[in-house]
Amino acid sequence: MSLKRTGKVALCGVMAALATVVMLLSYFPYLTYAVPAVAGLCFVILAIETGPKWAFMAYAAAAVLVFLLAEQEAKIMFIAFFGYYPILKGIVEGMRKKTLEYLLKFLVFNLVMAGVYALLIFVLGMPLDQMGDFGKWTALVLLVMGNAAFLLYDFTITQLIGLYMHSFHHRLKKLIH
Repeated sequence: MSLKRTGKVALCGVMAALATVVMLLSYFPYLTYAVPAVAGLCFVILAIETGPKWAFMAYAAAAVLVFLLAEQEAKIMFIAFFGYYPILKGIVEGMRKKTLEYLLKFLVFNLVMAGVYALLIFVLGMPLDQMGDFGKWTALVLLVMGNAAFLLYDFTITQLIGLYMHSFHHRLKKLIH
């Protein structure tokens, strides 16, 4: 095993562990959705430094640990979307056609979120009928708010990638290459 490969394995292990530790914060109230979004950012660095294949392998390792350790709703969000989206984002943006990129990103987001909420409501029994009149509008409100939040999340990841490339990429590259 060359040093280059050893560095990649080590970085993947550290980032998978860091994502898992961040996901443990999901037990704190009101962090159910924020924590998976932050934990997934660990895989941006891996996608940049090691490539999508290594990043997906680290995500898979973290997903197993998160499945065993994290809070139920947060782990579903991490495994179903936020854990791998930062990796997928880089692949989709490689298409270099903005309209198609955003169409694909929003399609993936909406399909996954529809599936997640169907799972939460119909399998895990998340009660919507206890919300009174708001209950019948919940799906539409969540869809609109979720898409706005997703757009902001996607933009934020782009900004963080720029910051990382400008400030830290060259330092980490020396360590693993």
